[in-house]
Amino acid sequence: MRKIGALYAGNAFHYKTLNEPKFAQFIEKIIYLPDLAETSLADLAVLWIPSQLPLALLEKNKEKIRDFADNGGTVAVFGPQPIDLVPNLTWHDGVTNFWWWTQENPDSGLKIETPSYPIFNYLTLADCTWHQHGHFDLPKGAVSLISKDDSGVIFYVDKLSSKGNWVVTCLDPDYHYGAYFMPATERMLEGMLLWLAYGEI
Repeated sequence: MRKIGALYAGNAFHYKTLNEPKFAQFIEKIIYLPDLAETSLADLAVLWIPSQLPLALLEKNKEKIRDFADNGGTVAVFGPQPIDLVPNLTWHDGVTNFWWWTQENPDSGLKIETPSYPIFNYLTLADCTWHQHGHFDLPKGAVSLISKDDSGVIFYVDKLSSKGNWVVTCLDPDYHYGAYFMPATERMLEGMLLWLAYGEI
């Protein structure tokens, strides 16, 4: 099993998610974000960056996070990305439709772009389907996993911008699970962590 480290900044929803036994079994260590600069990542294969962490602290540690990827690690980044952390990333804020699922014949607008990618041995589109807060432009050479209509991608893997891997999604299952709503997010976390721990990235 790959050793996964997860960043944490004190939010109750992250505490709930990271300490849920079904997820905690995959986490080698929880790293308090203000202590990241002094924390060794040498024993980790994956660094999980949950959504809604303090942006100033993430930016302060940007080079350490990028160095982890440049040394062959996998960085899994969740949530909107309005800061310069992920290499070659362009983020676009979008209009969030929280109620699309209440419409007749609801259509989230999401589609799987690369169904043969190994992650889909662990996840379905339904597991990754709820509202979104925007989208990314696909970096050159990256693999689009899930896209949104014609507006860009919401989930991709980039193996070219570093010696390691960047797994990037604007979805925020860690927040929703820890805040006790959005059932699909539990399934996404289960599948994502299994894949990050055991699957082909």
